[in-house]
Amino acid sequence: MLVELRQAGSDALLDRLELDDPPHPGRWVELKGRSFLVMQRRHRYKLRNGRYQIASVSLMVKPQRQPNDAIRWRHGWVIGDPDCRFNALSPLLRCAVWPEGPCERCSHREPR
Repeated sequence: MLVELRQAGSDALLDRLELDDPPHPGRWVELKGRSFLVMQRRHRYKLRNGRYQIASVSLMVKPQRQPNDAIRWRHGWVIGDPDCRFNALSPLLRCAVWPEGPCERCSHREPR
């Protein structure tokens, strides 16, 4: 399937590639040594034989290196300790108390 990588905010085309399973928002994608965070996913459809089928996917991405403490949790990625009460449970923000982390040195760390 044709996948377009576009810069989030400006909609500028960064690259086109073929992927079997395009990543969903909140996941990172590696391309030519660069890392991107998928912010949004847009589908384009074509009418074929009286039915609509996905023709291409456009991924709105933000250049961002995947943090070392990002872990897979439930249905996506989380930065930091997901068992902490203050964790945002997001791939974008670690927590409200100490967003720059790391969680191991935080004095406000509490279990959920």
